[in-house]
Amino acid sequence: MEKIDERFPGINLPLMSVSQTRGVIRRSELTDAPSRAESLDNYKLCRANDIVFNKMSIRAGAMGVAAEDGLVTYHYEVMRPRQGIDPHFITYLMKSSWFTEELVKRERGIGAGDQVNVRTTEVPFSVLKTIDAYIPGYDEQRSIAEFLDGETARIATLIEEQLRLIELLRERRIVMISEALEGHEMTRLRRLVDHERPMSYGILQCGDPVDGGIPYIGPSDITGEGVSLERNALRTTAPEIASAYQRTVLSGGDVVVSIGPAYGKVAVVADELTGANLTRDMVRVALRPDLVDTRFVVWALLSRHTSEYWDHQIMGATFRRLNLGTLARTPIPFPPIDVQRRIAQFLDERTSKIDTLIEETERFVGLSRERCSALITAAVTGQIDVREMA
Repeated sequence: MEKIDERFPGINLPLMSVSQTRGVIRRSELTDAPSRAESLDNYKLCRANDIVFNKMSIRAGAMGVAAEDGLVTYHYEVMRPRQGIDPHFITYLMKSSWFTEELVKRERGIGAGDQVNVRTTEVPFSVLKTIDAYIPGYDEQRSIAEFLDGETARIATLIEEQLRLIELLRERRIVMISEALEGHEMTRLRRLVDHERPMSYGILQCGDPVDGGIPYIGPSDITGEGVSLERNALRTTAPEIASAYQRTVLSGGDVVVSIGPAYGKVAVVADELTGANLTRDMVRVALRPDLVDTRFVVWALLSRHTSEYWDHQIMGATFRRLNLGTLARTPIPFPPIDVQRRIAQFLDERTSKIDTLIEETERFVGLSRERCSALITAAVTGQIDVREMA
């Protein structure tokens, strides 16, 4: 392979990009952004059948073979195959786990030649030159590349179908929640809160973690929808800091909502977190159990209706963040409490089934990608004879 760095000021060619899934294609097929910079004089030229890869994303498979002449930015390296080398075979070789392992060895300082700084993801051409690989004859290269073209296309189609199914399941989940909450009288969230424990945000500066200190909840701690948090997963603050924020001391069953830039995250406080606290980007919502069911309110806060209400309220703001006042005014469906419980139970059960289907489908997608990677590696390293599999 030969590194190419040709530049022709004034040349009129399309801008090209490299996609992990689609290879080298015109930039206009990936984005609606303007297709041209003010000047393309410093852009590199790639010819049809050149291999182009992104130096920052080579391990993720961001590479491909150019189908036409074009221009690429300095983030890309351009390689031109020598006589007797099929560029499609080389691309598959570079996408194999064997090749990735060779790169990792050099990043760790193992092996000869130039090394990549382990703190950066950029892989220059000088590193690729240090990797020795067995290259079969041209006819065998073509056979392997054609075999992999067909097999990876079939796997890619299957993955696309499963990803579409995941999108449909997620949309169905959102619609189901909305439909279950429709048709009821509405009230403001603040009217459902215990007057003796009003809504309030938490600690301004929590300081460094303290062994045996007071645990506190921040937006980054909430990774699920309305799930309870575990005490041992939380950071802690000094008791003297927490003591200044008695207004947001938590009790089991409280609902907490993020109001910072990552607004809209919702969790329920487990009993073991009684006495914990919050950061300034979180609000405690101590609901009245005689008025509302906690799980019902959680589903209401996670609904599309609430999300759209919050988005509308902060529209045009310089800093997109939810504030305490907007949260307090959030409209919440308010049917009789026995109806709330039935709705909450229904949504708990139905969304759990959908979530299981999504997880199973995501697992299938992951296995399909692993199979694709294993197949590429086996083919380009001679572990399988593609002629016997044709």
